[in-house]
Amino acid sequence: MMGLCVVVYILQWVTVAQPQGVTQLFQYAGVYTSAVALEYPWLPFEPWRMITSAFVHSLANPVHLLMNMLVLYMMGRALEPALGRVRFLGLYLLSAFGGSVAVLFLSEPHVPVVGASGAVYGLFAAMFILLRQSGGQLASITALIVLNLVISFVGSNISWQGHIGGLITGGLTAGLMLGLHQLFSKRMADPTLPNVSGGLSATAVAQLGTWLAIAAVFVVLVVLTWVGALSITL
Repeated sequence: MMGLCVVVYILQWVTVAQPQGVTQLFQYAGVYTSAVALEYPWLPFEPWRMITSAFVHSLANPVHLLMNMLVLYMMGRALEPALGRVRFLGLYLLSAFGGSVAVLFLSEPHVPVVGASGAVYGLFAAMFILLRQSGGQLASITALIVLNLVISFVGSNISWQGHIGGLITGGLTAGLMLGLHQLFSKRMADPTLPNVSGGLSATAVAQLGTWLAIAAVFVVLVVLTWVGALSITL
């Protein structure tokens, strides 16, 4: 994720003078994913912006990219080994998606929003869920979340909507992933329950919980996107 964000940032600078550069094509605002956009037959819908905006950062403020990448590195080092690559990737992308959904409902639809912050907040929430489930200390991650939320609300030019959306989506996704994984694993290990694995290994059945969680959250976000998009008017 870090490498992709850096590559996209370089491409933003390379195409900065073009009318349809990377920033213009990938940044997010509700109007791009709305009933207004549906009026254009040549480009009826631009749903990719719900996720691609998480890989675009402010050209005017390089610190925006640096801070997000620093936090992503720190959180990724702890979460990816614990969750696995697939679950970590699903968590990151869904959190980014959830951040855009919150912006769609709560923000001015004509104001572009960029940055990986929504996805990063999703990682904060996932770390909280993981530590809580494992009996770890919650003080540090709680303080980190609270501090960043305060900055989100009092700072200028900060999309608190995207941060809240990412935080909620990340928490729900992580909770579902870990909960279903644990449920399916216990069911496979309990000899008193009927075998419903269909010949799959215990690992495969447990992983099924991950995919169900990802699919469930994704469907909800798609539905919310459609509802929110159709509510936007000029």
